[in-house]
Amino acid sequence: MDREDIHIVVIELQQSVVVRGIKNKLQELHFKTTEVGNDMKEISRHAGKVDLFIMYLSDSIVGRAGSTNTIIEILDEVDATNQKMILIGEKDFMAEVDRKINELRKFERFLLPIDPDKLANMIEGVIEDEGDGSMKRVLIVDDDPSYAKIVRGWIGDVYQTNIVTAGMHAITFLTNHKVDLILLDYEMPVVDGPQVFEMIKSEKEMADIPIVFLTGNGNRESVQRVMKLGPAGYVLKGATKIELLTKIKNVLEKYSK
Repeated sequence: MDREDIHIVVIELQQSVVVRGIKNKLQELHFKTTEVGNDMKEISRHAGKVDLFIMYLSDSIVGRAGSTNTIIEILDEVDATNQKMILIGEKDFMAEVDRKINELRKFERFLLPIDPDKLANMIEGVIEDEGDGSMKRVLIVDDDPSYAKIVRGWIGDVYQTNIVTAGMHAITFLTNHKVDLILLDYEMPVVDGPQVFEMIKSEKEMADIPIVFLTGNGNRESVQRVMKLGPAGYVLKGATKIELLTKIKNVLEKYSK
């Protein structure tokens, strides 16, 4: 991939000479670069659609009231969309921040001062690293992020796992990413599970993806209503970790034949 084709979004948590310097270096290296602030709507708009995020961390940023929560929210959004990111900061400070924010440990880091050649090599290496290609990818679609994160915690060691919290976000994600199975919340606001199901099945490129509904209601009438749509199965939201993993394993085995 040519550098001109690599799109990098630089997150500016606060106005900084360092961030402007990072952006200038990236442009000098011929990367396509976009700068955004800490607006989550703007970050979400790019998440899952660009090649890389870069975020600069300093003691003045992390030390501000409420900044840790903002950083964790950004990290969760990036992680949920399987987006790659490089964190930039001073060596001693980055080690200190790692102890405060566990979520940072999932991402690569580049230590100041900036050596353009080393930065370019890291960027190209991170982008080319596709991870463990043998792992199946599961997309969780649920408007309750707390429950979705519990599910990801249960299955994340076995499957590549992504989260979206709205039906239309699922369609957008599937347009840009290949997944092997979808866990779809049956009851969601605006665009509910059955509507998302129908939209996915109407698209030729997505129609063969097995969909397992997540439902909170296990009475006979509710289950019959869910299964009438023809999903690959359903899982009650009260299911255990073992029950969920078993269901996913069985469905993937069935649909891979």
